[in-house]
Amino acid sequence: MKILIVGNGARESAIALKLNSDKRISKMYFAKGNATTEVLGQNIYEDSIEGLRDFVIKERIDLTIVGPEAPLVAGIVDEFKKYNLKIFGPRKRTAELEGSKAFSKKFMQTHNIKTAKAVVFEAYQEAIDYVRTQEFPLVIKASGLAGGKGVVIADDLAEAETTIHQFMIDRIFGDAGIQLVIEEYLSGFEASIIAFSNGEKLFPCIPVKDYKKAGNGDTGPNTGGMGTAAPSPEFTEAHQKDFEENILKPTLEGLHSSNIRFKGFIFFGLMVTNDGTYLLEYNMRLGDPETQVIMALLENNLYDVIMDCLEGNEIELKFSDQKAVCLVMCSGGYPRQIETGFEIRNIDKVKDSQVLFAGAKMKGNQIFTTGGRVLSLVATGDTFEEAREKVYQGADVIHYDYEYYRDDIAKF
Repeated sequence: MKILIVGNGARESAIALKLNSDKRISKMYFAKGNATTEVLGQNIYEDSIEGLRDFVIKERIDLTIVGPEAPLVAGIVDEFKKYNLKIFGPRKRTAELEGSKAFSKKFMQTHNIKTAKAVVFEAYQEAIDYVRTQEFPLVIKASGLAGGKGVVIADDLAEAETTIHQFMIDRIFGDAGIQLVIEEYLSGFEASIIAFSNGEKLFPCIPVKDYKKAGNGDTGPNTGGMGTAAPSPEFTEAHQKDFEENILKPTLEGLHSSNIRFKGFIFFGLMVTNDGTYLLEYNMRLGDPETQVIMALLENNLYDVIMDCLEGNEIELKFSDQKAVCLVMCSGGYPRQIETGFEIRNIDKVKDSQVLFAGAKMKGNQIFTTGGRVLSLVATGDTFEEAREKVYQGADVIHYDYEYYRDDIAKF
């Protein structure tokens, strides 16, 4: 059996490592992959939907798993299904729940899903006029895909006006910012819950705490994620019940009433306030770095779970009672200006953590940085303190020029 995994992040490395022990899988291919996946299988340098389709047909790939959002929003699942190719993920229409924050916000409002109050804008001056009448802070979101960076919490009018200009006029995220969602600021703590979908039901994983800000103490700009801990120690049974009743259940009902049935992943980005649990956003795929800790604790065979979902079967997810921590090591300056091309040293000296590469590639026997998020260190333990100590021990021995990571991941 042969599998293609689309993507090149630590998320895809975690998926590959989870599947690697399955003896039924004869070979894994990765598009475009990274330094971890090159060891676990074969990286291919094709990223167009048509090129991937042709590769799957030629190599007789049995299953394709899509990691990142861009191919889903671009319609890779629709194209593969035209040729009866087995692929795990939502069609283009469903992927718009992530690809367009305006679309997803309207979906939430229409189906009475507990979420922050928000207004959608397509005209620059209307957005400016609106924020001049509002209290701060406000949350300003580029509607389209911006790699997890298109969200700004504006503390005052000047910052709001600057952000709107950067998004809509300067186009710092291209077309992603020509439509904006401006919503009320919710104060509390964030949590992530990812669920498998079998086309009829949603099966949630354990809640994860994600650290999105670049700096210690949740300061600095938003990033794609600087680390995670699971299960989230802050997310109580009461929060879980609130999520299931006011977000998970109406989401499923909304999908059905909209005639949307998909087999893949759905990610719930949550904010837990004193007034309860609110939905901030949907992603229609596994999160990164949430996947790293979920895969570390998932006791099920991942291939079997995916195949059961594709066949419309019920699944029962099982997770270890241990704790998992993921620490993301970055290039200095991330998520803004970065430099790459530096050798990553001492990987062989990491003893108690998984090293899952993302922005890194192999050149001969050496590994060099290629992106902002360079690698994830993942460890489990009976306590968060034990798991945390393992990942930071790994970070202490790994070295490359301009390395950066937060010091406070899982430091509750």
